[in-house]
Amino acid sequence: MTAAAPPVPPGSCAPPAAATATTAARALTPVSKVLKLCLHALLLGLLALAAGRAVADSAPRVGWVVAACALLATVYAAGVRAPAVHSSPRAGAVWLAGLGAAWAGLLLVSPDGLWIAFPLYFLELHLLRLRWGVAAVAVTACAAIGGFLAHSGAATPGAFLGPLLGGAVAVATVLGYQALYRESERRRELIEELITTRADLAAAERSAGILAERERLAREIHDTLAQGLSSIQLLLRAAERALPEGAPALPHIAQAREAAQDNLAEARRFVRALTPPDLEHGSLAAALERLCAGVPGPRVRFSLSGRPRVLPTPYEVALLRIAQSALANVVRHARAGRAEITLTFMDASVTLDIVDDGHGFDPSSAASGSGDGGFGLPAMRSRAETLGGLFTVESAPGQGTAVAVTLPLPLEHLEHADPVEAL
Repeated sequence: MTAAAPPVPPGSCAPPAAATATTAARALTPVSKVLKLCLHALLLGLLALAAGRAVADSAPRVGWVVAACALLATVYAAGVRAPAVHSSPRAGAVWLAGLGAAWAGLLLVSPDGLWIAFPLYFLELHLLRLRWGVAAVAVTACAAIGGFLAHSGAATPGAFLGPLLGGAVAVATVLGYQALYRESERRRELIEELITTRADLAAAERSAGILAERERLAREIHDTLAQGLSSIQLLLRAAERALPEGAPALPHIAQAREAAQDNLAEARRFVRALTPPDLEHGSLAAALERLCAGVPGPRVRFSLSGRPRVLPTPYEVALLRIAQSALANVVRHARAGRAEITLTFMDASVTLDIVDDGHGFDPSSAASGSGDGGFGLPAMRSRAETLGGLFTVESAPGQGTAVAVTLPLPLEHLEHADPVEAL
């Protein structure tokens, strides 16, 4: 009721104490302020009119009428200035009871007290819950009708229709305001959610762009500088073996081979520095194991087969991204209870298998884009084929899904005796 109190939609309880000051300040719109001022002016104006009519007409109980109007105005002003009335439903109900008692006194001494019923309707609907507010409106309308009949002594249709129609208009107005208020709040929440979503999307796009650029740079360094330096080192070794012992060029070739080896190690450090965060703190197997442990929903188990070796960064990135995409499909679409990821190292290739017991799908429809399952399959296939690998999907409705990726190991990995030396 006061300009400092946080408004609530008519017909609802006062806001809970947990409501924040920010929410209260946002809800205190110019429209609600105007409505409050109009309600103050209406009630005080009607009291002044009732007192003025009693004085002008020299009514028999003019003193009682003026005193009753003053008492009602005092009780009303006290409630408007009391913070407890707006924060506690019980205090609001007590204030309404005091207003009702003062109004009943005015109604006993003056028929003009009937006019006060209309602003009381809005107060009751504002401070009480809707069902209790409607009941209070009905009681107030009956009291107004009774007061009019007591003073006039004649039962006319207007004596009944006036208070009842006024109560109905008040209830309809409150319900309409409530609907508009809820719609406004929903729209505000949607706007805030949209702003938050846009910010999250922008952050995700920036992060994705950074990761994509890191992967691109790692692949470029691996496919150009590192491969060239590795080839130079192999050629220099071949030249050393071809030259006779004690040849003058041997020291220069050895020096060139050492320089190539040092630069190859530096290129490897660059590539590893540009690897995705999931691969920064361990091997591909460790990253896959962490990925399985963090999947929500189905139980995911990771297993490793064969003799692990260090793979080129593009290979590790591709296998990790394929595993992430496949597990995302399992969580979003498969409704699986269990899934298993197997990383297998063989002599000439590395294989990644992702199997789940979900409801499956038709791979042909997913490949054509007409199905709902298999989201991301074209991207996974493209990653595998870019590295010369083979990507297969086996699935059928109700029979789970199996995704397999086989990547052939690069030539230098097959020639190196020490797998840790391989890029």
